[in-house]
Amino acid sequence: MKNKVLKTIWEYLVLTFATFVFTVSWEAFMIPNGMSAGGIMGVCTILEFATGGFIKASLSFFIINAFLILLAVLVFGIGFGFKTIYCIVMSSVFLWLVGDWGWLHSIPGNFLYVEDKTLVPIIAGIFEALGIGLAIRSGGSTGGTDIIALIINKYWPVSLSGVFFVTDFIVVIAQLMLRPGFGSYVGDPKTFNDVMYGILEIVTFALTIDLFTVGGRKTMQLLIFSEKYQEIADYVCNTMERGVTVLKAQGWFTRRDRSVLLILLTRQELSNLSKVVNAIDPKAFLSVSNASGVYGEGFEQIKTGKLKLDIKSKKQQ
Repeated sequence: MKNKVLKTIWEYLVLTFATFVFTVSWEAFMIPNGMSAGGIMGVCTILEFATGGFIKASLSFFIINAFLILLAVLVFGIGFGFKTIYCIVMSSVFLWLVGDWGWLHSIPGNFLYVEDKTLVPIIAGIFEALGIGLAIRSGGSTGGTDIIALIINKYWPVSLSGVFFVTDFIVVIAQLMLRPGFGSYVGDPKTFNDVMYGILEIVTFALTIDLFTVGGRKTMQLLIFSEKYQEIADYVCNTMERGVTVLKAQGWFTRRDRSVLLILLTRQELSNLSKVVNAIDPKAFLSVSNASGVYGEGFEQIKTGKLKLDIKSKKQQ
């Protein structure tokens, strides 16, 4: 019981730190430099720019996500992730705080000032990936387009990555409306150059998010073809304490039945096992591929909110 409580406390401390890092990417780097990118935060940033700072990103972020959470509860049920709600609330708080902490902004005279403006969206993308990555690893989410994508995917056969791409692209392009003549906007006009800054942030985030979600624990799927498969399987089970699945296969050229080992392991374990396999059977054939997601004992836990499923069983006639 004590360990469970300590684990829960640790997870929420990590979530708190993750949301702070996430907000730094926007309130310390993107917004002070007049930049916007994709997602709900991109929308909130555009609203702040369009109103001359009257509608703060922290306020619109909370309101939009509150609506999305309510919609998600109606779609998925009351069990929708509490950690996601916590992350959204803490993100809103930190957006407000960091927004007022001028000393933390990347502007001339401050420690975080970056002279080369091209580096600003790159740094922001890395910070955002770190924040969201840590949140995901602890079972949370900052909401936004994540919720939109899940809802759309529930009713239409559209991939989550496709939803992210379309929404991010629309938001980045939308900032071009911030020009004189558009409503009462009187700020600096947004140009194609600003769009490219937004795209640079999105690309940086996309390229680094995996590093912070799986890091060095990235899982590999290994197929081993060897006449000495039993010795290899014993080593994996007894020494590495990993599971092994034996697949029955047939070589079409020889028409011989043979056994193939299917193993899931981390990148570090793969390097060690490759040496062992070569020592046991130099003629062994290995096929290695990346596993996009492996959940279960010994790997990642499924980190989502608990949903109550109504399962109705029909009696056999």
